[in-house]
Amino acid sequence: MEEWWRPDRFALRRATLAGRGRILTAVRNFFADRAFVEVDTPALQVSPGLEPHLRAFATELHDPQHACVALRYLHTSPEFTMKKLLTAGMPRIWQLTHVFRDGERSPTHHPEFSMLEWYRAGASYRDLMEECAALVRTCQDAAGVRTLTWQGRTSDAKREWQRISVAKAFSRHCGLDLLATAPDPLHPDFSRLADAARGIGIAPHPGDDWETLFFRIFLDRIEPNLGLGMPTILYDYPLSMGALARRHPGDPRLAERFEVYICGLELANAFGELTDAAEQRARFLADQTRKRKLYGQTYPIDEDFLAALEYGLPACAGIALGFDRLVMLATGAADVEEVLWAPVR
Repeated sequence: MEEWWRPDRFALRRATLAGRGRILTAVRNFFADRAFVEVDTPALQVSPGLEPHLRAFATELHDPQHACVALRYLHTSPEFTMKKLLTAGMPRIWQLTHVFRDGERSPTHHPEFSMLEWYRAGASYRDLMEECAALVRTCQDAAGVRTLTWQGRTSDAKREWQRISVAKAFSRHCGLDLLATAPDPLHPDFSRLADAARGIGIAPHPGDDWETLFFRIFLDRIEPNLGLGMPTILYDYPLSMGALARRHPGDPRLAERFEVYICGLELANAFGELTDAAEQRARFLADQTRKRKLYGQTYPIDEDFLAALEYGLPACAGIALGFDRLVMLATGAADVEEVLWAPVR
């Protein structure tokens, strides 16, 4: 196993780590200038998040004060707790925190990584599109580069960002009518998507469901075309893919969700946040059912989070941005470990 701490090896990362420091300073100034409060929430949670494909790290909490032992998880996102702070009356909050996801290691994934999240009461997901663009431009300047780069591709955050809906992206790059495969928005029709996929030369695999096949098509035909030359905002996902997002008021088939892509790399994921506790519970239960079917296990629901929604989470929008990936793009690093002070071993 590589001894990353050897001075000759660590020296190879000094330039990217210096860039990381400049970007971090720029991020803190960006949010201070916009009257956001930096918060710090615990990593140990009752629920690590319920997205079906996420794998969390579990541990036991031994609590002598209450004479109990409780199952806890390292969070995969600080989202639930940050929304509780919105309910508590904090209008603009941001956080840069370590999050944890098991089963993920690649040049762009790490088991422990830094997530930048911010939430605004009274804001829409379109407001966050503008705010995210401003932040990335600020970080590009802080890094002292004219373009962001990854795998030989370039993207200039100072150009006008491309915006394209998910349905339009499938039509443009695949000739596929995605929404026609989901006549019931919360229960899309796998057979319809499978027929459409075969028509463009992508064969479904045994055990696939609609979402799995969606991603197979997306990763093969669409993602490599996003964020080239300028960043891309991919918006308005099918409702079944917006677990914590509001229904689109203009089209009930869609969720108020967008993602940011730069140089073909996913950077951020945002929602116009769902505030209805009953609908959120129904979606959590559906996610649990799907995870149990796929992996034979699931994670508990955070009842305290649902209670906060019931009490009155204000209309709001929130976004999660992969900070390490942003540093990669700004420094030209090829592997996420090049921008980490120390890797997980």
